[in-house]
Amino acid sequence: MKLNLKRPLAFFDLETTGVNVGADRIVEIAILKAMPDGSELIKSMRINPEMPIPLHSSLIHGIYDEDIATAPTFKAVAAELSEFIGDADLAGYNSNRFDIPVILEEFLRAGIDFDMSDRKFVDVQNIFHQMEQRTLRAAYKYYCGKDIINAHSAEADITATYHVLLAQIERYKDVDFEDKQGKISRPVQNDVDALHTFTNMNKPVDFAGRMVFNENEEEIFNFGKHKGKTVEQVFDTEPSYYAWMKQGDFPLYTKKKLDEIWARWSKKKDLIKQERQQLAEANRAKQPPRPQQVQEKAQAAPVKKEKPVVDVTNDMLEQLKMKFGK
Repeated sequence: MKLNLKRPLAFFDLETTGVNVGADRIVEIAILKAMPDGSELIKSMRINPEMPIPLHSSLIHGIYDEDIATAPTFKAVAAELSEFIGDADLAGYNSNRFDIPVILEEFLRAGIDFDMSDRKFVDVQNIFHQMEQRTLRAAYKYYCGKDIINAHSAEADITATYHVLLAQIERYKDVDFEDKQGKISRPVQNDVDALHTFTNMNKPVDFAGRMVFNENEEEIFNFGKHKGKTVEQVFDTEPSYYAWMKQGDFPLYTKKKLDEIWARWSKKKDLIKQERQQLAEANRAKQPPRPQQVQEKAQAAPVKKEKPVVDVTNDMLEQLKMKFGK
């Protein structure tokens, strides 16, 4: 079957030095870009992570230090990858929790502002786990009746992921799903908007899951002592928590989203402060002067001395005339 797309949907898979979103790096990336006309574009490349690949990671994906010694760094190919993805929506297997946060970290390190504001995200694993709860290998076997050849190769994995999604849409298009509130729907449809909604039920703010949206579309912390509280509420009561997170070992994209919330919160606080000042000034202008103020004003005012009034008599005039000879 053919995906019903309004714009391209880029499936991508990463092989990395490890699973720490903030610290580990990409060693291989493969992107399958499904186009609205049904055509497919594939880009695959090895990446020099600029750090040693741990042996336990190499044993999983089969990529060793010597394999990427002459490969380009991510910074060298970041613009090319960003241009290839373009404005496509993003899809993958466990991509919301791992692949998207990792690639965002790499783009930020490379100085590329990879805009995420208007994209849809389809995580095939979320569909699978919520409907069947198995692994990619089992999913490919279950939905497609095949074994993945060369598993843990990025290109083999994303090709399998792409075909699993097609099979999932075909299998579940008429299947009811009951959510935790008891609401029944048929969420697995040949529509990226519907798939985005179904595979992003936790509504992450930063993809690493440190912050998520609540039912009121407010950002809340999803970890630590402030779990469940809105981010702005924590800023009100403990603004130093912002500095602690900025200095902590959190992914760069998490910090970027935190900065956006802090800037919005600070602007809101400044506006409230200005409104209070203006209201206070207006109230002062309307109030009549207090008795003490009137007394102080009266005391401060200069007192004019009146000249004494003298009655001029005829005797006084005669004396003046004799004195001055007039």
